[in-house]
Amino acid sequence: MKPYKKIKIALKWAIIYTILFLVWTLLEKTLGWHEEGIANKQWLSMFFIPFAITMYWLAMKETRRRVYNRVITWKQCFISGVLMAIFVALLSPIAVYITQNFITPENFETVANQSVTNDLLKIEQANDLLNIDNYRWQIAIGAFVIGVITAAISAFILKTVNKATTE
Repeated sequence: MKPYKKIKIALKWAIIYTILFLVWTLLEKTLGWHEEGIANKQWLSMFFIPFAITMYWLAMKETRRRVYNRVITWKQCFISGVLMAIFVALLSPIAVYITQNFITPENFETVANQSVTNDLLKIEQANDLLNIDNYRWQIAIGAFVIGVITAAISAFILKTVNKATTE
């Protein structure tokens, strides 16, 4: 029963995370970060980080409480965070699809124009790098890597017992 519970909790929080990501993207669009504020979008998007960390934190706390009766090792906690990172990465193509088709379909063109205008990229480079396929992979891999790092750090804080104590 425990593995099923861990998976269910991780999936639930990954879905919540994905919805929060879409709401955040809509907020960015509404605030103009996808048009006139595009030059500042990269650092302004970092304001999402505390929300992302909170989602992992809450998922791992729920796993600790509901699966392990509030007694959890670093490894158990870390695995629950990695499970969530896997689900977030798997859900990211859906989030990218919704973002690119409904929230901000002009995003790649805007970023490409801004990159070329500011001499960051040549037009050919912009067209090669800034497309939906690359973006899907970047988001999925980035979500997984950042999720694993967040899980490792959070597990260290949330663990309630050392492995040596339980043996």
